[in-house]
Amino acid sequence: MRTINCKGKLIDLSTPKVMGILNITPDSFYDGGKYEKEQDILEHVDKMITEGATFIDVGGYSSRPGAKHISEEEELERVVPVIEMIQKHFPDSIMSIDTFRSNVAKAGIQAGAAIVNDISAGQLDEDMLPTVGKLNVPYIMMHMRGTPQTMKEHTNYKDLVHDVNMYFSERINNARYYGVKDIILDPGFGFSKNLGQNFELLNKLELLTMAGLPLLVGVSRKSMIFKLLDQSQNEALNGTTSLNTVALMKGASILRVHDVKEAMECVMLYNQLNA
Repeated sequence: MRTINCKGKLIDLSTPKVMGILNITPDSFYDGGKYEKEQDILEHVDKMITEGATFIDVGGYSSRPGAKHISEEEELERVVPVIEMIQKHFPDSIMSIDTFRSNVAKAGIQAGAAIVNDISAGQLDEDMLPTVGKLNVPYIMMHMRGTPQTMKEHTNYKDLVHDVNMYFSERINNARYYGVKDIILDPGFGFSKNLGQNFELLNKLELLTMAGLPLLVGVSRKSMIFKLLDQSQNEALNGTTSLNTVALMKGASILRVHDVKEAMECVMLYNQLNA
C-alpha cells in the first residue's frame, strides 16, 4: 500500500486519485478570474468534491509561461482567506497549497491545507524544504528549470528522462535531509519543455517511477493538447481525457485537473481494467 498522511488521514495512492484545480488568480491560462466571488468558489469546490475529487489544489500565483510576477503579500491575501473559507464549509476536504514560497506554504497549512504543492521543488525558496519538514506534511515537487517567467528558455536536454530523473534524485535527497517524509513527483508538463518533449516524457512516464514515489500528472487543457489539435483551451477536454488515460496506464497516482467528473471516469474505467 502506498499512503500519504494528510492531517492524520491516510490516503491510499495505490488506487489513483483526482486533484481538482482551484485557481484564485486573474490570469491563469484556462480559468483565470473565474473564481473571485465567495459563492462561486464554494459552488466550484462543492462540485469538485461531489464529482469525486480527493484533493483540492488552491493556488494564487499563475505559473503559466510569461505570467505576471506578484508579491508574497498579494499571494497570501489571495489564498489564505480562501483556504480558511473552504476549511469552514468543507471541514473534511483535503487541500493542497500550490506555491513555491515557504511563508505562503506555512500560512496555507496553518489555514487548513494539508499538502504543499511546489512547482520549483524548493529551488525558488531555500527555506521551502526546511519549512515542509517542520510542518510534517506531504510535499509535491515538480520538475522545472528557471522560473515561470524564463522556463521557455530552458528546454535543452541531453537526455530528457535521464535529466528529469537526476533532478528528482537530487531534490528528493535534499527533502529527505530536512525530514520531508511523504513525497510526490510531478514531471512538470509544459514547464521548461517543448511540445515534443512533453509527449516524450508522457510516453516514458513509467521510467520516472523508479524512485518508488507516487507520480502526479497535470496535463489538463494544456497547450501540448490544444496546440497540437489546433484548438482553444475550451475545446481541449477530450484531448485531456485521452492523455489522462495514458498517464494512468503508465503509472500516475494523481491526476491534477480542471474537470473532475471526466477524470474520475478515466480512473473508474482504469480500475475496472485492472480489477
